[in-house]
Amino acid sequence: MEGSGEIKRAITEGKTALGIEFGSTRIKAVLVTQDHVPIASGSHEWENQLEGNIWTYSLDDIWKGLQDAYAQMAGDVKKQYGETLTTTGAIGFSGMMHGYMAFDKNGELLVSFRTWRNTITEMAAQKLTEEFHYNIPQRWSIAHLYQAILNGEEHVKDIAFLTTLAGYIHWKLTGEKVLGVGEASGMFPIDVQTKDFDKNMIGRFDKMTADRNFPWTLSQILPKVLVAGEHAGNLTEEGSRLLDVSGNLKAGIPLCPPEGDAGTGMAATNSIAKRTGNVSAGTSIFAMIVLEKELTKVYPEIDLVTTPDGNLVGMVHCNNCTSDLNAWVNLFKEFAESLGMKVDRNALFGTLYKKALEGDAACGGLLAYNYVSGEPVTGFAEGRPLFVRTPESSFNLANFMRVNLFTALASLKVGLDIMLKEEGVRVDRIFGHGGLFKTKEVGQRIMAAAMNAPVSVMETAGEGGAWGIALLASYMLHKEKGESLDAYLQNKVFAGQTGEEMQPSQADVDGFDIFIERYKKGFSIERAAVEHLRNEYWNCNIDL
Repeated sequence: MEGSGEIKRAITEGKTALGIEFGSTRIKAVLVTQDHVPIASGSHEWENQLEGNIWTYSLDDIWKGLQDAYAQMAGDVKKQYGETLTTTGAIGFSGMMHGYMAFDKNGELLVSFRTWRNTITEMAAQKLTEEFHYNIPQRWSIAHLYQAILNGEEHVKDIAFLTTLAGYIHWKLTGEKVLGVGEASGMFPIDVQTKDFDKNMIGRFDKMTADRNFPWTLSQILPKVLVAGEHAGNLTEEGSRLLDVSGNLKAGIPLCPPEGDAGTGMAATNSIAKRTGNVSAGTSIFAMIVLEKELTKVYPEIDLVTTPDGNLVGMVHCNNCTSDLNAWVNLFKEFAESLGMKVDRNALFGTLYKKALEGDAACGGLLAYNYVSGEPVTGFAEGRPLFVRTPESSFNLANFMRVNLFTALASLKVGLDIMLKEEGVRVDRIFGHGGLFKTKEVGQRIMAAAMNAPVSVMETAGEGGAWGIALLASYMLHKEKGESLDAYLQNKVFAGQTGEEMQPSQADVDGFDIFIERYKKGFSIERAAVEHLRNEYWNCNIDL
């Protein structure tokens, strides 16, 4: 869109697409034109809560956050173009993958929303993996369901519908109990031939639970699976009021299948084709590589999920990435403010991140673990953030920032090394996106060192998952007959854009390899911290 006049017409005529994504710390809404350019946005900050040893978000926070992000986006439309937003061409919702939202026949939530961050399903995940001969991570919805069954939780018999956060929002706004295949692949294994839940494994699950005499079978409570480009329902009158409390938004807008943040990350980085991959680095971190063939065996460190159009993906997902790093940056901010200095947060991040590039290749012998929560990839059910050094370590700011950036990627590297080194998975290009890559060069350079592979960052990747789900909504709306998602993205969205590529430095690669050995050898330190640093002895809120 060249001028504001054309953008105004697109807004008033509904030739736009709206994408809204529920991230771990931010809900973001992005409105794009027919040529996929963002023209307005809004966001809402939020945080999960640890309640009764469960990481969760309340329903009230979900709806307030959604309404605030939408209102800010609509306000941005009004401010920039003088138009009141009353319709769009299509809408798409996405959210943090996995987790557990179980509802009864009246649509009431039976237990609090259990997010991906929880590591409370180890027994269930292990038993299901053994039964299915397919890796079932602790985060997956089926692991949460089976763990609830093993625990004898009373609510299980009353389940009428099981879904994810994105599926919940979509259901309440359209009345449709559906999921995009990529998001569905984080609930239960997908048969990539049928692009639906694996019927054989559903049968095995029902046999495993037959003696419980539940009034449901698994297929009766799971959502319907759809692939990218399919129509997934329309915004209802009730849904329009839930989304836009001002009452300006009209009902009837078509919605694309709700997807997970992994799928929207693939769309936002043009990583849908085989032998492409992307790394999303924020509160959590995950890498996804679109596979040419099945892996030779089951690995607990590697999830098998799918692209939004149903192709097999090898995924390494780690619960911890930037949370501890952000806490250290906030400490430096607090220090500066104590000296009476006003510090711009973005400038502070940029300064500290760039300082890491001045550090010793292997971080001067420093060691850190960023485990705010458990980390299944490395075998930890609980986490304790740690910074460790010896008297001989080179302890300075550059090395300190470098080790905290290295550890943000360390558990990911443990899983990626299996795919790239043991399985020989081939990847032609990797794209980085998320908060870790916002500071130019730094996150990209360290990621290239961790993978020993070139890493690209696109300017558009900064738009994130909300833009990615807006692209999927646009694809549903504008695709030509028989046009694949990969072709649509390649030819109509990215049109030859390859991003800014960075090759790995050999010194950085060698330094990361030395660090990762130190990191693995230090697991006993982290285990001791988990064992001995417990709330009953380390209660931060007691005044002595």
